Amino acid sequence: MSAFMSLFAGLVEHIADLLDPFFHASATAAAIVLFTACVRLLVHPLSRAAARGQKARAKLSPQIAELRKKHAKNPEKLQQAVLELHRKEQVSPLSGCLPSLFQLPAFFLLYHLFSSSSIGGEANALLGHTLFAAPLGGRWTDALAEGGVFGAQGLVYVTLFVIVAAVATFNYRRTKAQMAATPQAQTGDQQVPGMGAIAKVMPLMSFMTLFTVAVVPLAAALYVVTSTTWSAVERAVLYRDMPGGAAALAAAA
Repeated sequence: MSAFMSLFAGLVEHIADLLDPFFHASATAAAIVLFTACVRLLVHPLSRAAARGQKARAKLSPQIAELRKKHAKNPEKLQQAVLELHRKEQVSPLSGCLPSLFQLPAFFLLYHLFSSSSIGGEANALLGHTLFAAPLGGRWTDALAEGGVFGAQGLVYVTLFVIVAAVATFNYRRTKAQMAATPQAQTGDQQVPGMGAIAKVMPLMSFMTLFTVAVVPLAAALYVVTSTTWSAVERAVLYRDMPGGAAALAAAA
């Protein structure tokens, strides 16, 4: 593991060296943003597949409505019938989770790299690199201790919070509009165990990113902010022809 982290640290430093003529002291932060974009490009085929799956599930709404009428008094049979329909049409109700799951290793790599005081038995020089005034290995609490919310370091986090809040609001409006326009999203608990509860909290999940940005090292927070912003744009494009998609985009504008 130590050797792998040393290799990853070397990769980040190499990318930062390439970007140094353009970003100077913030080159390492730019390298993290570029690394995040590369990860998202690698995961993009899974995102496209998830979008196809969600569109396919939306097309099954009339058949699911018929099954709901047929098994109105027997929730267990309804659940079995809907799962069988998904299997028959080769649709996975959980396919949308795959892009997020495949990104977790990259996030934890950055988290570990910028949380470790030493890498490969040597001092971790990356911890001293900054995004403007804020160290990439620091956290929001460190920025507050240095100069408060509107200090030189605190303003970096304020900017990240504003971006995350804007993206979260966009996602909230889009998700609510799509769920309102897709009847089966309101009754997901009758299709897959636990999906009903997930459907209720899903519109609010984007706001959890604010908490993540506040507690992880700044380098990992940069990954989260870049990735969530990418997701918002990507989903707006991939799901633009979904029910409620146009309404959601109009509401967020």
